[in-house]
Amino acid sequence: MYYKEINVSQIDALWELQKLYKAEIGENEPESNEKAHLANAIEDNKVVFYGVWEKNNLIGCCSITVGFSTFDYMPSGVFEDFYIRPEYRHKGVARQLVRFAYCESGVSSLTVGCAECDIQMYQSLGFSIMLGNLLAFE
Repeated sequence: MYYKEINVSQIDALWELQKLYKAEIGENEPESNEKAHLANAIEDNKVVFYGVWEKNNLIGCCSITVGFSTFDYMPSGVFEDFYIRPEYRHKGVARQLVRFAYCESGVSSLTVGCAECDIQMYQSLGFSIMLGNLLAFE
């Protein structure tokens, strides 16, 4: 297995994982036009995806959107789109992917917004500092 940044030429493999991810969390399958939006965001460096590959198969991914934090006046990242194919779970792949993405992204801090049921999983992956509540603007 190897870990690397996913580029726009690999959008088809990433798109398959996106559909599996959405299905697993109970969201609607993304529309076909949204694939082009995702490809544009990757190409424009608005989001960076990282993946874990076995041979030529993408088996897991995550994304980091980089912003800036006045907490330490350094780049900060928001971790999202985390998905590992079920047959590769509980083998250390996820932990390696999170560490790889964090190191490669160059951010000084990394946060994740998650459902209550996912807190323990993210804590086991290294997201251990509680920062209060995350709210989304409607």
